[in-house]
Amino acid sequence: MTGVLLPYKKHMPTIANDAFVAPNATIIGKVVVGSESGIWFNCLLRGDVNEIYIGERTNIQDGSVVHVSGQGKGTHIGNDITIGHMALIHACILEDGCFIGMNATVMDDCVVETGAMVAAGALVVPGKRVLAGQVWGGTPARYLRDIRESDLQMIRYTSPKYVKLAHQYRKELA
Repeated sequence: MTGVLLPYKKHMPTIANDAFVAPNATIIGKVVVGSESGIWFNCLLRGDVNEIYIGERTNIQDGSVVHVSGQGKGTHIGNDITIGHMALIHACILEDGCFIGMNATVMDDCVVETGAMVAAGALVVPGKRVLAGQVWGGTPARYLRDIRESDLQMIRYTSPKYVKLAHQYRKELA
């Protein structure tokens, strides 16, 4: 099952055979989506002026936008990441196992390290680094607290839950 896949300057998106792309998601240009990842309804991934890489078992939830910068780096999203509904991810690095809350924005040249969390509605301004084991929130985002065991349990639970849900959707929509 794939949504709308469009070339840009002869670059066509590359989607793993077992990834889920919702029928109304749009993926353009130099984009790679890894195994068992899910690109959910109304998402836009626009790899036109640079590349987007999405690892394995990562879910990008409904209404999210992933884009790049023509002046700097592409966008690199690692493995086992959850990106909540309506997030904006732009020309940044999300390391394996981090969590981005609903309606959060992560801007150019940011790094969200493994095991870090960006809270719902947060605005991580250009060049910031969210360290492993930290929760950042607010506008602009800042360090709020260290991550709790309950946060880690939620992060560890969410990615596999969405892998299972994506498999179910692939079966239902086949």
